[in-house]
Order: sequence, then C-alpha cells, then structure tokens
Amino acid sequence: MKSQDQEVAEALQAAQDALDHLYDARDLLKSAGNWGLFDIFAGGFFASAIKRSRMKDAQRKLDAARDALAVFVRELHDVDGAGGIRIDVDGFASAIDVFLDNPFVDVYVQGQINDAQIQVARAIEQVETLRDRLARHH
Repeated sequence: MKSQDQEVAEALQAAQDALDHLYDARDLLKSAGNWGLFDIFAGGFFASAIKRSRMKDAQRKLDAARDALAVFVRELHDVDGAGGIRIDVDGFASAIDVFLDNPFVDVYVQGQINDAQIQVARAIEQVETLRDRLARHH
C-alpha cells in the first residue's frame, strides 16, 4: 500500500501533466481566436486554413488534457475526493467552416473558440487550485 505522501506526489504530478496540456491548448485557442478575428474582418482561404489548423492542434491538446485530467481525478480519489472536469471543442463548427467560409459561419466559429477558451481557463483554475491545496498539505 502506498503512503499518503506517495499518493499526494502522484496527484501533484498528474495535475502538472494536465496543466501542461491545458496551457498549450489555451495558447493554441488564443492563436485560433486571433486568426478567427482576422478571418472575419479580412477573410480569405489562408486565414481560414491557419485558424482551422490551430483549432485542430488545440483539439489534440484538449484530448490529451482530458486524458491527463482523468488520471488526475483518479489520483485525487486516492488522496481526497474530487469531481471530473469536462472540456470540449465543438468539432461540428470547424467542419462546417471548411465548407461554408462566410462571415456568418466565421462569427459562429469565433464564438465556439471563445467558449472553449473560457472552459480551458476554468479547468486551469480548478486544477491549479486543487494542485496548490495538495501542495500545501503535502
């Protein structure tokens, strides 16, 4: 059986792994948002392509963050109870943006990017808070 110190150390490592992915996703979503604004106001295939690329990269990071968060939650259960965190980017929005590149769809996709940024920021705040609380008690 593992000691409480080991359980806390594992939870802290899992928190850091999740945060690393969330920080990367936050940066990619910010970039996608910037390109999205450019796409809305200046338009063009180039801006749409870069925005979609950043969104796909952010989705990969969010998927990795979701996996890391699941590990973090499992580790927390060994130390202290915790609930799950769900983060998702609407894949449908990026799919329709490929085929319907127009200002109305671009604005909708920008809204989805903004929503994802808010969710990631909340997840980061929650994980940082739990990590800091664990570290204080460790």
